[in-house]
Amino acid sequence: MALDEATTALLTQLAESGTKPLHEMTPEEARGLTAMLGGMYGPGPEVHRAEDAAAPRPDGTSIPLRVLVPTERPRGVVVYYHGGGWVIGALPEFETLGRKLAQATGCAVVLVDYRMAPEDPYPAAADDAFTALEWVAAHRAEVAGGEVPLLVAGDSAGGNLAAIVSQKARAAGGPEIAVQVLVYPVTDCDLDNGSYTDPANQLMLNRESMAWFWDLYAPEHAMRQNPDACPSKAADLSGLPPAVVLLAEHDVLRQEGQEYAEALERAGVPVQSRVFEGQMHGFFTMANVLPGSDAGIAYVAEAVDRQLTTQPA
Repeated sequence: MALDEATTALLTQLAESGTKPLHEMTPEEARGLTAMLGGMYGPGPEVHRAEDAAAPRPDGTSIPLRVLVPTERPRGVVVYYHGGGWVIGALPEFETLGRKLAQATGCAVVLVDYRMAPEDPYPAAADDAFTALEWVAAHRAEVAGGEVPLLVAGDSAGGNLAAIVSQKARAAGGPEIAVQVLVYPVTDCDLDNGSYTDPANQLMLNRESMAWFWDLYAPEHAMRQNPDACPSKAADLSGLPPAVVLLAEHDVLRQEGQEYAEALERAGVPVQSRVFEGQMHGFFTMANVLPGSDAGIAYVAEAVDRQLTTQPA
């Protein structure tokens, strides 16, 4: 299926503006591009409470967090990891999405400002992701007013981190995660599969830009074989939280996302998965710009509702 009209129009607009491909940019230039896109999203819906917090690291520094609480008594807490290839993305660019997710799911959403490459390469992002999860688990009563279910979610590199913390939590015996929401996640480092080589998928994110991201985040290829870099490398996927997997048709990451969802199912993990036709990588986060974003958020909200309704309190 061809890209939808809104996506085609956005890509045309970017091309006419002379925007360089990501892999030809410096990290600073790429961060400027995402900040520009973030400025297009506009404000999100009002929430009951919006505040900043911080999760302390073992070295005495802290991880900035943004806490968005939709109602006085939210039904859960979603720890959300933003995308951007572990290199780009900032909390203000994801607040509109976070507010929409909070409204749609009825859950508090905690956005995590983990360290990024190349300043802080692998495993800094994965370490911060789990540290933030532990902090939120310990403070969920303050965030949500009670010991509500804990969920993890993320898009792209953030989906990678959501899958990784799910594995880390299982290995550590907690925190208990009710649902993992993986939005076109990075799960592998094979840049030569069918999705990567399909000419129809060479859009805002393409094979060259993913190679650029990997080289900045985990420059030594041996690093990428570790499960806390590529969650598909884990020897055992059993006992992980139920997964909601959302993929885009025109995305270099589609195949690895499908394969990870299938591997989870083979390991006995309940999985709900959907490929959104006519969409490209990044559509989910482009709130108020691409209509596919609202459809993706609605899909996640319905899946989360189903999981929270069927799981015991």
